[in-house]
Amino acid sequence: MNIPFLDNWRKKHGPARGTAVLSAGPQDAAGIAGLLAECDLLRAQAEGHGVELDDTAASLEALDQLLPRWRDDPEVTPWLGNDAGLYLGTVVVRTVPGARWVLWPNGHPTVELRSGREIDVVETGHAWAETGTPELSQVYAEVSEP
Repeated sequence: MNIPFLDNWRKKHGPARGTAVLSAGPQDAAGIAGLLAECDLLRAQAEGHGVELDDTAASLEALDQLLPRWRDDPEVTPWLGNDAGLYLGTVVVRTVPGARWVLWPNGHPTVELRSGREIDVVETGHAWAETGTPELSQVYAEVSEP
């Protein structure tokens, strides 16, 4: 998209980063988890390369093997980074005992492990989308160890 004032803003500030979940009432953990698991852009990219995102560690390994063609498009990379982080968080929450989504007061989602350690999965997703490191499967392996 060529929007001059937006292009000038991006030159000064860089691309927008992050995801926020805002709620008007008490948090509904299942509803929030479902919303965070959508990851439409990542799912479309993966499907286009024959990778099924089935919320398993194996799907994270498959994502790590994709050729990062999205890096050619500076508008796609931040959105894909958000999705990659949210997908990583979804896999962790669904497969690591005691892991859960936590929303900071500003709506930023993180994953808290049973130990109390908090993982900023969105930041991890951005790093993966931009540079390929850390690998999503590597982060998963680290946080899923007992």
